[in-house]
Parts: sequence; structure tokens; C-alpha cells
Amino acid sequence: MRWTLKPKPDPEKVHYLEKVLGVEKPIASLLVQRDITTFEEAKKFFRPSLKDLHDPFLMKDMQPAVERIEQAIEKGENIMVFGDYDVDGTTSVALVSSYLKTFYPAVATYIPDRYDEGYGVSYKGIDFAADNDISLIIALDCGIKAIEKVAYASERNIDFIICDHHRPGKEIPKAVAVLDPKREDCEYPYKELCGCGVGFKLVQALHSRRGETFETLLPYLDLVATAIGADIVPVTGENRVLAYHGLQVINAAPRAGFKAILEQVKKDQLTITDVVFIIAPRINAAGRMKHGLHAVNLLTEENEEVARRFAAEIETFNTERRAADQSITVEALEQIEELKEQERLTTVVYNENWHKGVIGIVASRLTETYYRPTLVFTRSGEKLAASARSVKGFDVYDALEGCSEYIEQFGGHKYAAGLTLLEAQYENFKRKFEEVVSSSIDKNLLIPEITIDAELQLSEITPKFYRVLKQFAPFGPGNMTPVFMSTGVKDSGYAKCVGETKKHLKCKLKQRSSEAGFDAIGFDLGEKCRHFEDGAKVRAAYCVEENHFNGNVTLQLRLKDIVPE
Repeated sequence: MRWTLKPKPDPEKVHYLEKVLGVEKPIASLLVQRDITTFEEAKKFFRPSLKDLHDPFLMKDMQPAVERIEQAIEKGENIMVFGDYDVDGTTSVALVSSYLKTFYPAVATYIPDRYDEGYGVSYKGIDFAADNDISLIIALDCGIKAIEKVAYASERNIDFIICDHHRPGKEIPKAVAVLDPKREDCEYPYKELCGCGVGFKLVQALHSRRGETFETLLPYLDLVATAIGADIVPVTGENRVLAYHGLQVINAAPRAGFKAILEQVKKDQLTITDVVFIIAPRINAAGRMKHGLHAVNLLTEENEEVARRFAAEIETFNTERRAADQSITVEALEQIEELKEQERLTTVVYNENWHKGVIGIVASRLTETYYRPTLVFTRSGEKLAASARSVKGFDVYDALEGCSEYIEQFGGHKYAAGLTLLEAQYENFKRKFEEVVSSSIDKNLLIPEITIDAELQLSEITPKFYRVLKQFAPFGPGNMTPVFMSTGVKDSGYAKCVGETKKHLKCKLKQRSSEAGFDAIGFDLGEKCRHFEDGAKVRAAYCVEENHFNGNVTLQLRLKDIVPE
């Protein structure tokens, strides 16, 4: 691990916030690091307001999109809401379809089959629309590169409205409207919406045209918050407002589908992290193991008993997903060792029998293990399909663009992408990907980094400090959980390895013998227990969190790393 301590913020700005907000110096420093330097900015940060959401009509093509939907409703056309099979896609479809159905019945939903149709807009989906007299398709979380497919739909007298957030290619599809804040000609103020966020802006625009109050849209924000967490988009600006209020909906009045999931895992008061690790994998499991429509059905079901049945079914898919993910990860790690892949700057592995639904998860696990830009391939029909994951600071999407001569199609983000290629091009692609990454990556990025916000004395961690710190949530990219460092720390004498395989570290840390100390847990840090031998002092990097045990709530440190002093 390399530790990177953020530069100390401007002391004058810190002192000003201490004074106007009445907060301690460490809190004021954290705010200035996040570019919050005035009372008004701090108020917006701590109390995200729905009034700060942008006018949806600022988005390029929003006007024609709304007008085309209004025209379809007026003429009694059949509308199809089409979305990708992951969390962002299925929540988008659930949101837009359920909203439209509150006042217009002729709405169908369609999620492509991951194995039969692959990612994004599909010819099969367009044919389904044509066969069912559907003349308007609203595509969510996909479509920005579907040039030929939109043209094909047009030949069949089907119009497209595209709501996407992925990077456009050189050409924009010739749809009725293409909503994507990442379009170069789109002046929408916030560029980091997820697919469900773009879908929500479309709904917001339709809603305002119908003269309805914004409050009636609040129940849909739980879907938006789930997509924001699952798609790992920045939790800043408009996303922060949507995530904050969406979490309130999940905790205060969860929809039947969420309630049914949460009953199974016995969890209340969810954070965005809980959404990412509890709700999102289960929604994803439907598209990974069976079909994404199962997720849409769960998310739109209003009958609690039926929702429980759907949730139990999805729990089965999730158990299957977990087993497949674990066995494939073991096989992939063996392949890396056998091929001496760990000596390369990239990790590229392939097995034609690996389950296509879990290769993205496996790519993430391999990236955690070897900390390299990673691709996991499997067979998909006549071609090979891969999921790509990257390391912090390296744009894997750009790297794939550098290999485009060997790729059939690809799409995605800076840190996660998907692609297909012909089997004959696999070795050429693998060689080229290593070349592109080797020539462009800063070698420091291949060492996992802990970014530390500030150095703290353990005595500064008080209940008041934590109460304010909690209000920095929801956390995510652009507003990560603060990480602190303390020096001259030692264990009170009870450090030990815990867990079934003894790979976790449990200890009690203090800086002065007079202090009571803080309980600390370090997941996967068991082998570092030796650093505490003979009362040795260490430097500790950690987050502060609450530990709930037997009805008691105490502050504890979640260790990220420890190093000898």
C-alpha cells in the first residue's frame, strides 16, 4: 500500500468555517478539501435540497423527447420501455414504465437477454416491438452507440428516444431524441448522472408539463439512489441530492420489492454502502443468472405477498451467482499463476465455459488481487465477450479505444467496460492491450493507494465529531468516507487474529497510556498483528464508524492499513 496524505487545506478558509459553522478544525478541514468554503455551500452539502435539482429542459433534446411521448399518448400508440439488464438499467425501466403507467396503460417493458442478445439495444427487441405494434421505444442506460439499430428501427417505423450516460462515439444515433449529458453539444450543468438519473430527468420533465407537483415523484427516488450506488457514479452535485433523498425513501417508506429483500437480510436504516452490497447484488443477480425482467417485476410489484415470492426467487439467483463467482475466481487465479500473468502490467484471462453473468465480478476480484487493468473473457455465441475493470487513476475505456482495431464493439466508463471480439483476434487484442497499458500507465498506479484526508489525534475522535462526520454521507466517488491517520499508536495488549481463517485483525488502539483507547478491526489485516509485538508503535490509517453490539453503540476504527514506525 502507498499512503498519500492530501495537501493541508488553506488555514484561513478552515478557520473561517470553524467560526461560521461552529465546528472543530478537523471537520472544517474536511469541508475545505471538498471545495466547501462558505456557509451557503456547507448548508447545501449538509442539507441537500431538491430545490437544487436542475431544470430537466436544460438537457439537449429534452423538449423533442417530451413532445414525442405526449404525441404517442395522444394518438394511443404502444410504447416500449427498454433497458439494460444491470441495476442501472432495470431500475431505469422500473422507474419510467411505472411512472407512465400511472396515467397511460399502453406501456410494455423489455430487458434484453444477457446471453441471447447481449448488452444494449438489440435487433430482437426491435423485432419484438414491430411484431407488437409498438411505434416508440424509450431506451434507458444504453443506446448511445446504437447507430445501425436505431436506423433499422426507423425502417420498421419505430421511433427511438435514447436516455444514456455512457460516452458517445463519433456519431450520435439518428433518434427522435438523444438524452446524454456527456454529449459534447449538451450544456446540461451536471455531467455525471447514471442511466436511471437521466430517466428520472425525463420523468421530471414530463411531470412538469402535466402540471404536477414535484413531491409526487419522491417515491421514485429510491430507484435512483440504488442506481447511483450500484453504478459507482460520483456522489456529488445533483447525484448527492438524489441519493440523499432516495435513501430517506428507502428507510422511511421502502417499495414492496425493497421491503421484501430487506426482510430476508434483517437490516434497517440502510446507508448507500448497504444499498451497494445488499440490494444491488440481488437486483443484478436476476440478469446475471436468469433474466433482468425478474428484477423489474420485483421493483414494480405493489402487492407485498407477491413481492416476497419474487424476492425469494431472486435470493436463489443470488446464491447461485455467489457460487459461480467464487469458483470462477479460483480458476482465474490459477490461470494467472500458470501463465505467469502476474508479471505483466495487465491481467487478461479466458475460459469459454465461464458464466457470462459473473465475469464482471470476477474481473473486480482479480483487480483487487493483482491491482492491474483486468479483462475476463468468456464465449458468447460465435464471439468472445469480456468485462474490463481498472485501477484507480487509469482510464480503461481509453485503453480499449487504443485496441479498437481488434474489437467488434465496446462501451462503458473510465473504470468499467464491456466488449466483444472474434476469437481469432483474442491473442492480437491481448498483446495490443498490454502494449497500450504499458506505454501509458503511471507505474505508481499499480500499487494500491490509501488516500488520507487528515492526521488526527485519537483524542479528537469524540461523539460530537462523529455526529457531524456522519452528516457527510451519502459517501461515494467524489465524496469518499474520510480516512484518517494517527501516529505513535500502540495496542493495549490484546491484539489478535479473528475470523474463521484468522485473517482479520482485532485490537484496541491508544496513543497515550492514560487513554481508554478505541476498539479497531482490520479486515484481511491479520498478518499485520506482528507489528504490535513488544508494545511497538505503529502508524494507522482508518475510518471512524459505529459498532452496534448487543444493543450498545460505540465508536470503533475500521483499519485500512498499519505500518511500523
